Amino acid sequence: MQTNSTPELSPSVKPRVGRLQFIDFARGIVMAIMAWDHVSSFWNEFHHGGEGVLGQAPPFLNLTWFLERFVSHVCAPSFIFLAGTVLALSATKRVIRGESQSSVSLHLIKRGLLLLVLETLLVTPAFYWLAPQVPRLYFGVIACIGVCLVIFSVYRRVPPTVILVLSLIIVLNHSTLNLDFIPNDEAWGSYARVVIHEPSFAFWPYVGLYPIIPWLGVMGLGWCFGLLLAKMDSDKIKRLKIPLLATGVSSIALFFVVRLMNGYGNLLRRWGNTVIDWLYVSKYPPSLAFLLWTLGWMCILLALGLALQDKPKFNNGVTGIILAFGRNPLFFYIAHLWLYRLRLPNSPKPPPLPIWQTFIFWMVGLVILWQLCLRYEKLKKKYPRFLQYI
Repeated sequence: MQTNSTPELSPSVKPRVGRLQFIDFARGIVMAIMAWDHVSSFWNEFHHGGEGVLGQAPPFLNLTWFLERFVSHVCAPSFIFLAGTVLALSATKRVIRGESQSSVSLHLIKRGLLLLVLETLLVTPAFYWLAPQVPRLYFGVIACIGVCLVIFSVYRRVPPTVILVLSLIIVLNHSTLNLDFIPNDEAWGSYARVVIHEPSFAFWPYVGLYPIIPWLGVMGLGWCFGLLLAKMDSDKIKRLKIPLLATGVSSIALFFVVRLMNGYGNLLRRWGNTVIDWLYVSKYPPSLAFLLWTLGWMCILLALGLALQDKPKFNNGVTGIILAFGRNPLFFYIAHLWLYRLRLPNSPKPPPLPIWQTFIFWMVGLVILWQLCLRYEKLKKKYPRFLQYI
């Protein structure tokens, strides 16, 4: 082992396993659910989001429309947590292969900057194609991950125990952060607050929904999980099925405890005892209740992936489609936005679709995206250096 290796990459860490399919499985499921959220936001009249932006809770028409949005909450936390997990696994393998720490850091910086470019050129226009002014500085989930990658180019050198502790502190206490010292009546100040911790659409076009601080905590937890996996052989990883399931169930149980307390951990408090009252939590920024629910279900999906990955037909059929999504998350993300947008610039807005037609549109789109992902994988194998960052 090189003398300049990071503290977490001890000589006991060996590249014992190949690609971890249970991660692709869980990520593939949340990508498909995310596609549902976006196709519904593009085509359904009563779909909306914005849960928690500036402390607000926009009302839903009824329970059906609330739940069709609520199911998608698992997506962003799983996406960012697993990005940290894969980042740790990738960085570990690179160092073990003999790459220098500066080379690994440079790779993360390049990938992070590329994500910022993709957010500006491809992601934001897909969401705001028909807006009078496309907010080129929109700080969305891809931009957030990009900045976090740049931070991790240095942050990863911190001992893993410190990263774990800091990540837990962020997740448990970020809601107490006060940014009033930054002026909110000027563009630079408003945008700084958006990027750091306060999602807002109040100062168009300097807007955003995924601030760095809370999501850096989530990615840090994923990083620590990735370091744990890097030290295990395949047999030990398989034995994580029960711990992951127990963690997921416990996290969801704690969600109900936090909602019952109706104080700490609830950026949006429970005003009654209906299903909506109990489940309506802040996503922007992510409250503790929100993360307990979503990361709990992510753990259950990971456990399910571990239970299924040794089945003879795991790589075929529906699970094979899900794995294709999970292996190509960034490509899927960009492709699905433009596929489901399905309209030309300056064209009149089409009438909204009923929810059952949206469901069919979503399913047909997933089949198309599956084929696109398979073809993209072939292209990536043909041009690995050119497409290594996507």
